[in-house]
Amino acid sequence: MRRAPSGVERVVVLAPDGVYPFELGIPSRIFGAADGRYEVLTCSVDGHPVRSNADFTIGVEHGPEILATADTVVVASMATQYIPTELSAELAGALALIRPDARIVSICTAAFVLAAAGLLDGRRATTHWQVTEPFRRMYPRVEVDPDVLFVDDGRVLTSAGAASGVDVCLHIVRTDHGSELANAVARRCVVPPFRDGGQAQYIEQPVPESGAASTAATRAWALERLDEPLTLTDLARHARMSRRTFARRFGDEVGLSPGRWLIQQRVARARHLLESTDLAVDQIAARVGFATGASLRQHLHAAIGVSPQAYRRTFQTATLR
Repeated sequence: MRRAPSGVERVVVLAPDGVYPFELGIPSRIFGAADGRYEVLTCSVDGHPVRSNADFTIGVEHGPEILATADTVVVASMATQYIPTELSAELAGALALIRPDARIVSICTAAFVLAAAGLLDGRRATTHWQVTEPFRRMYPRVEVDPDVLFVDDGRVLTSAGAASGVDVCLHIVRTDHGSELANAVARRCVVPPFRDGGQAQYIEQPVPESGAASTAATRAWALERLDEPLTLTDLARHARMSRRTFARRFGDEVGLSPGRWLIQQRVARARHLLESTDLAVDQIAARVGFATGASLRQHLHAAIGVSPQAYRRTFQTATLR
């Protein structure tokens, strides 16, 4: 079986029976826009076309043998009526072909497939919030979190419903190649460049009531002032709301508290500066609103598990080295 070109990671998308076409297309669209860093192939468990959840079938170019060559395997999601209580022999055989060192990703209800294969035992994972209760009952050995967009548990990543597949794929690009490329991919695909995995899956009131003020203008204002020690009082004053009203409306619109959102944005800005400048860690901390370099180190490690120095060594633009 032909391998991917040197320096290119092979992503193989496994399309199960009853696949959602939208979720199936996410890996090809996101990884395919990453400047040739990934080769994306699609397979089924038998090499034959697969049924979608709509009124059409989808042809694929490859059978399960291609899984043995994958650096990353993405299992696309399927309609609820196709969620397996146990794996078919064909699907189990296909998953058995995946290399032990390959990264495995599920989109939406495909977490049921990984769990049925035992790949999530003892791990933290997520799936679509509407099916987390049956997931818990069926797979008690998995620590399921219904309140996040995706979970990165090392070699295995799981994402929540539908569009969170975009978020986990962008997260992989960011992890592999840095935020500059991930942001470029997001711009090409016209999607938000960064939604933290810990963000809520859904927002009870995503659109403000008629006549209600939005926090969007204040968020834009804050992004221009990340170097300042912004507080909830500052944000509420800019929005001309009480602190309580602003915090409630912010959570309704964004799915995060103002404080957590600010930390997320500061970490994202710091990552960009680590990649694109030679500024010292303390200087970057000051530019993004962390009081000290130690504070930046703490928040960066909490977000991605590495130090600023390690992140810079991995992702700094080659021309700056």
